[in-house]
Amino acid sequence: MSPRLRTALTDLVGIEHPIVQTGMGWVAGPSLVSATAEAGGLGILASATMTFAELEAAIAKTKAHTAKPFGVNIRADAADAPERIDLLIREKVAVASFALAPKQDLIAKLKDAGVVVIPSIGAAKHARKVASWGADAVIVQGGEGGGHTGPVATTLLLPSVLDAVDIPVVAAGGFFDGRGLAAALAYGAAGVAMGTRFLLTQESTVPDAVKQEYLRRQLQDTVVSVKVDGMPHRVLNTELVQRLEHAGRWRGLTAAVGNATRFKSMTGMKWSTMIRDGLAMRKTKDLSWSQVIMAANTPMLLRAGLVEGNTKAGVLAAGQVTGIIDDLPTCAELIDRIVTDALARIDALGALAGEAKSARP
Repeated sequence: MSPRLRTALTDLVGIEHPIVQTGMGWVAGPSLVSATAEAGGLGILASATMTFAELEAAIAKTKAHTAKPFGVNIRADAADAPERIDLLIREKVAVASFALAPKQDLIAKLKDAGVVVIPSIGAAKHARKVASWGADAVIVQGGEGGGHTGPVATTLLLPSVLDAVDIPVVAAGGFFDGRGLAAALAYGAAGVAMGTRFLLTQESTVPDAVKQEYLRRQLQDTVVSVKVDGMPHRVLNTELVQRLEHAGRWRGLTAAVGNATRFKSMTGMKWSTMIRDGLAMRKTKDLSWSQVIMAANTPMLLRAGLVEGNTKAGVLAAGQVTGIIDDLPTCAELIDRIVTDALARIDALGALAGEAKSARP
C-alpha cells in the first residue's frame, strides 16, 4: 500500500487516504463501495435508487466484504428518510452523505449516534448553513462534475467555500489523479471526491460496453442538459441526449410520466409516496411542477444506460474528466497511484520552497 496522507477527513472518518467515492445512483453498490473501503478510501452507497429493503441488503453485503468505514447517501427529502437514518444508526454505518441538506434535527440525531454527517453543497452560503446546523464536513462539487451540477468551476467554488466555513471541505468536480489531490490539498481541502473515475474501475458493475463508451470519449463530449429531468445535468452527449435537447416540452413531460410509472412498478412504491416525494422535492429545490414531473425521468434513463447497458435508450451521467481517463484500474490500484503521485508532487513543491528560501539574501 502507498504511504498515507493524513488530513482532517482521514481523522474524522477513520480512513487511510483522503479520497471519497461518491454515491452514484445505480453505480455505487456493495462491490464498488467495499473495494474502495478496503483500498483505504471512503466508499459511499447510493441509496436513492434503492428501496428500503434493497438498502438493508446492500449495507449487509458491504459489511460482509469489509470491516472498514463506509457511508450511505440518502435523499433528505425522501418520504422514508427518517427510517433510513434509523437503519444507518442501527447498522453503525460510519458516514451519512446527503445530496440535499438534512434538517437540523436529523443531523443532531445522527451525530448523537456517532454517525459522521457530510452533505454535498454547491455554494458557500449552503456550506455556512449546514455548518451552523452541525454538519461535520461538506463535499463541494464544481461545474466539471457529472450528474446534477452547478455553473461555477471547482477552482472558484472551492476557495469560496473554504473561506466560508471551518469544517473539513472535500473537493469534487474534475478530479481523477494525484495532481488533482495535491492541488486540492494546496487550496486547503481535506480530500477529494470522485464519481466518474470510480465508475471506470474494475469493481464498478457498469457493463463493460458502457465503460468502453466512456473511455472513447473526448473532453468536449459531455454536455449540461436541462432536458433530462428539468435541472442542469452533466451527461455524455449521446444521440438520445441530442433528441431530448430538441424535443418539445410536452413530449418530455409525457415521457417523464411514463418513466414514473415504470419506476413505481420496479420499486413497488405507492403513488402516494411518489407524490409526497415530489411535493418535498418541489419545496426543497424550488422547482416548478413540470420540473418535478420531469425528475421522474432520471432513475429510469440512468438505469437503462448504467445497469442495462443500453446506450441508445439510456442517459450516462459523466464528469468532464471522461475525456482524460483512459484505463480501468482496480480501486486499490487507483487509490495507490493517486496517493503516491500526490505525495511526489507535494515533495517536489517542498523542495522548490526550500530552494527559494535558500536563495533569499
